Amino acid sequence: MSVWVGIDVGAKAVEMVVRREGKHSKPLSFEQTPAGHRQLIRELKRLKPTLIVLEATGIYHFDLAVALEEAGLPVAVIDPKSARRFAELKLERTKTDGVDAGLLAEYGERMRPPLWKAPQALQLALRDLGRQINRLIGERSAAKNRLHALSSKRSTLKLLLEDERRGIAQLDRRIEKLQAAALELIEQSPQLVEQMSCLTAARGVAEATAISLLAEFCVLPQELKAAQVSRHAGLDVRLNDSGSRVGRPGRLSKVGNRYLRAALYMPAMSAIQHDARAKAFYEALLARGKKKMQALCAVMRKYLTGLWVCFVRSEPFDSAKLFDERHLMKT
Repeated sequence: MSVWVGIDVGAKAVEMVVRREGKHSKPLSFEQTPAGHRQLIRELKRLKPTLIVLEATGIYHFDLAVALEEAGLPVAVIDPKSARRFAELKLERTKTDGVDAGLLAEYGERMRPPLWKAPQALQLALRDLGRQINRLIGERSAAKNRLHALSSKRSTLKLLLEDERRGIAQLDRRIEKLQAAALELIEQSPQLVEQMSCLTAARGVAEATAISLLAEFCVLPQELKAAQVSRHAGLDVRLNDSGSRVGRPGRLSKVGNRYLRAALYMPAMSAIQHDARAKAFYEALLARGKKKMQALCAVMRKYLTGLWVCFVRSEPFDSAKLFDERHLMKT
């Protein structure tokens, strides 16, 4: 008997529904934690499913999909649009986690999506290193801000100043050590070496930023379109233009990969100062009434598009392919 499993992935929990002979089981809930994943895997091994289907939901599905594949379970990861279109064809109007999981199980039975393949161990290790570097850089920035605030006070004890300086120096050493480890991993792959070289051709993308970008890019499916990568990074604009909110500007969704957003901020800042095309684009948006942060985020999206294409095609970054020459003519 074929067993089809649909898993609806959420931020705090996952819902599983089993489909046999055209009938759905009651949904079972598991915590979105390593312990919850282990419990789910034990249940799935007992079921011996023909296929497990889940949606690509940004940061939440990835670790679960890796855990399922490493456990030897057949897993397929589908685009959320495919699942939504399937629900529309079924005329399904009810939307709960359990209903969504049941639809995914039925999608697996009827559509037979291909099996998902996890990134290689080297790529996963690079992602983990890149994210730890990103976190430590954030901690170092916070420590430097604290030091600046303490230094501005006359009554601050020297002990506190020295303590902050020692903490910053320690973070510097940790970041340097992890960056060296990341570079060693990259050097094991000629393709990653070439891709990193292409990324560093962009204005404002130095070695540390290139490592962070490469660490996130290398675990993404290379068939993703630029718009999908923007959504993955949470740089897509979410409109809220109904009822009393008519006329309000759109805001970044920020539902996605915060590591990519963090890695793109400083390159975009550098670009609007030192890249003539990016600067002209930024100033054109300001002239149209956009706020500075809105214009900067637009530059970040442009940069992400260009950097993703550089990564996929292994070609050097060229801002001329991103920004309209008409903006330059107006400056």
